[in-house]
Amino acid sequence: MSKYRTIDAHDLSESFKALSNKNRLQIFMRLLSCCAPGTICSSEALNGFCVGELGENLSVAPSTLSHHIKELQRAGLITTRRRGQNVECFVNTEKVAILQSLFNGDTLTPTKK
Repeated sequence: MSKYRTIDAHDLSESFKALSNKNRLQIFMRLLSCCAPGTICSSEALNGFCVGELGENLSVAPSTLSHHIKELQRAGLITTRRRGQNVECFVNTEKVAILQSLFNGDTLTPTKK
């Protein structure tokens, strides 16, 4: 039995637009690998993915990394939280659930704007 879920097609297209950049996709995938959406990460895992560390091995300047983080956040794919001098990034579990529904073939009803 399919589960009906209403989605905003524009919102979904913004997610795909953000993920179409190789660096942003790598950042998002790294966050997904830290903790599965909907699970609680240990404090060690949370501290392991501060903004600066997310950019490791991407060969991008810190200002460019900041731009990529802002684009992922603008698209609703991640959230951020400041902890002292560090900014931590987390996957938005609601957005991942919508993407999973789309790829699982669940019935999605687009909203009109």
